[in-house]
Amino acid sequence: MRYFIELGYNGKAYHGWQYQPNAISVQETLEKVLFTALQVETPVVGAGRTDSGVHASQYYGHFDAGEIKHVDKFIFKLNSILPDDIAVYDLIKVDDEAHARFHATGRSYEYFVVQHKDPFKFETAHYVKNELDLEKMNLAASILLEYTDFKCFSKSKTDVHTYNCKIKSSQWVQENDVLIFKITADRFLRNMVRAIVGTLLEIGLGKIPVSRLHEILESRDRQEAGTSVPAKALFLTKIEYPTSILNK
Repeated sequence: MRYFIELGYNGKAYHGWQYQPNAISVQETLEKVLFTALQVETPVVGAGRTDSGVHASQYYGHFDAGEIKHVDKFIFKLNSILPDDIAVYDLIKVDDEAHARFHATGRSYEYFVVQHKDPFKFETAHYVKNELDLEKMNLAASILLEYTDFKCFSKSKTDVHTYNCKIKSSQWVQENDVLIFKITADRFLRNMVRAIVGTLLEIGLGKIPVSRLHEILESRDRQEAGTSVPAKALFLTKIEYPTSILNK
């Protein structure tokens, strides 16, 4: 039987979701706990990679196992064994063909920026002390919706076959004293969100004009875009699937 597992994690201690040969990952940690709980090797296929240090308030993976009769007790057992920075929220029985990565239709990220020094947010928000022009940053964010090729924001050495992504929404919002960049797309390239945020912040700081973003996107050159911002302030917040797979 195939199950989708919904979880969240604080990525500070991990080198991303995906298994790494010489570094600890969320995937490896979860698979070890599933082995303890099920007493059999249980590979988990994730919805996609997250960069080292990036967090996820919602993440999905799938695995195959025999029937799990008491789901609530099983989730409790997993959470009892998992470290404090990983939590399982739900376990959903799905069709055997359902795929956590290939059937995902949308992914949403949020990036948190603070404008004053805050000892309670320094681990999960990026501190920018100089004044930012939110209007210009939102104008630039809207330009992203006009494009589909985002090679200029992709990590240079990557094995993807296409740099095309369909961005569905992209905006900055002010919530109390925190600036949050919210973006949703069908897929993302490695390092893409952090490179976008870095570029938009340079626009907000007045280092480059809004119109320059068109040239950056059309250049398809990573060196033309801004510096990637730190991973600690980036959260994967939502993964969407057709209702035929997850009726949630």
